[in-house]
Amino acid sequence: MELSTTKVPSGEEVLSLYNSVGWSAYTDQPEVLFEGLKNSACAIYAYDDEHQLVGLVRVVSDNATICYVQDILVRPSAHRSGVGRALFSAVQAKYEHVRQLVLITDDEPGQRAFYESMGLAEGSDFRPGVIRLFAKFS
Repeated sequence: MELSTTKVPSGEEVLSLYNSVGWSAYTDQPEVLFEGLKNSACAIYAYDDEHQLVGLVRVVSDNATICYVQDILVRPSAHRSGVGRALFSAVQAKYEHVRQLVLITDDEPGQRAFYESMGLAEGSDFRPGVIRLFAKFS
């Protein structure tokens, strides 16, 4: 596996990856997805040994106080191969100086276990007091 911030995949490769995980909210408007990737503070791409795109992570950040993991996805054929862990670890290393690392994800037990294994905690588990999250999805 190879991680890269400079080997940028084609639009077709990106759409194939997002389609593979069923994220049609992105693939229904590819121009918006491509603009989001282009304007991200950081995008890291994962390639398999055949140089095929198998995962990516993209970050929105001010590089001082917050790092928001907007997308992290791995092609289903590469699940449980360490790709997601490598991508997330790369973000943690790049933004270790930033006070807050945040993400929003689906309510799926496997995701919770993965993110907890990466050192994150769910907002409702913070003590003392609960962290609140407010969001608007359009």
